[in-house]
Amino acid sequence: MTTTEITWTADEMMSVAASRALRDGQSCFVGIGLPSAAANLARRLHAPDLVLIYESGTIGTEPDELPLSIGDGILAESALSVVSVPEIFNYWLQPGRIDVGFLSGAQIDRFGNINTTVIGEYDEPDVRLPGSGGAPEIAASCREVIVVMRQRLRAFVASVDFVTSVGHGSGPGDRRRLGLRGAGPVRVITDLGVLEPDPATAELVLTALHTGITVEQARAETGWELEISPDLMTTAPPGADELETLRGMRTVGG
Repeated sequence: MTTTEITWTADEMMSVAASRALRDGQSCFVGIGLPSAAANLARRLHAPDLVLIYESGTIGTEPDELPLSIGDGILAESALSVVSVPEIFNYWLQPGRIDVGFLSGAQIDRFGNINTTVIGEYDEPDVRLPGSGGAPEIAASCREVIVVMRQRLRAFVASVDFVTSVGHGSGPGDRRRLGLRGAGPVRVITDLGVLEPDPATAELVLTALHTGITVEQARAETGWELEISPDLMTTAPPGADELETLRGMRTVGG
């Protein structure tokens, strides 16, 4: 994508949009990849007191470079504290001490439920996926969840084949009935735009389009009748400082 002399990729747009959603002073449960890029970009530009927590057990992580995998030693080397994985989940995550959790998946449905388990029938799947990891706990207990994934018709489905991580269940009130602590997905950031749950129905609606993307493109890549917010916005394109900083965070091993 381009504007005047600035160019960017779809992944860079997603990373920048996700970074803007983070606020200074929050605690953020970070995954490897785009979420890590987004969180570290936010920490460098507008949220210096953002506390990054990785599933590996590092707290207050401030890497100079972006890790390729959760086992990269750079995480521990740049963390204020390193604790056991059970402590991350038992003390930080489950009691609701983490403000924001990043998630992604193979499928997401209109209520923000995520599938990372199987495509097709569970007993005889077409594809068996990596599984849940800590995602169900993140979805259940973080105060809010931001989902980052590419918007494709095969991934944005009316109903997921398997609910690995509960979003808003089957609609309003489901999270409360299930006893889930957090607010669930508050924003889904894609390579086309941003979706947010409707306050009345909990169904994901399109609230913003990235520069150069049309409503028709977003609807064509969505497996349900995508509602459009009456206040539909256009995402501000990445700024030169955002792109320079993002590109300067060299990936370890890259």
